[in-house]
Amino acid sequence: MDLMNATTVMAAKVCPKAPPGATAPTSEITSYILWGVIWLFGIALVVGIGAIIAGRVFSLSHASKVGVISLVVVFACAIAYLVLPGMLNGILGKGCI
Repeated sequence: MDLMNATTVMAAKVCPKAPPGATAPTSEITSYILWGVIWLFGIALVVGIGAIIAGRVFSLSHASKVGVISLVVVFACAIAYLVLPGMLNGILGKGCI
C-alpha cells in the first residue's frame, strides 16, 4: 500500500470528540436552546392567532392578513425544525473525517 492510501485510511478513522467533562454542560445548553425554540413557536402561534382575532374584531384586514402569514411561517419553520437536522445528518454523516 502506498503512502497516499495509508494516509487516507488513517484520516478516515479520525472522529472529533469533546474534551472530558464537556458533554454534560453541552447537552444542558443544547436542551435549553431546544426548549427555548419550542417556546418561541408557541408564542408565535399565540401572537398570530391574536392578530387574526384582533383584525376581525376591529375590522383591520391587514392585521388579519399578517396573522395568517405569521401562522404559515411558523408552521413552515416548525417543519424545517424537524426536517433539516435529519438532512444535515444524512449529508454530513457521523462527523468523522
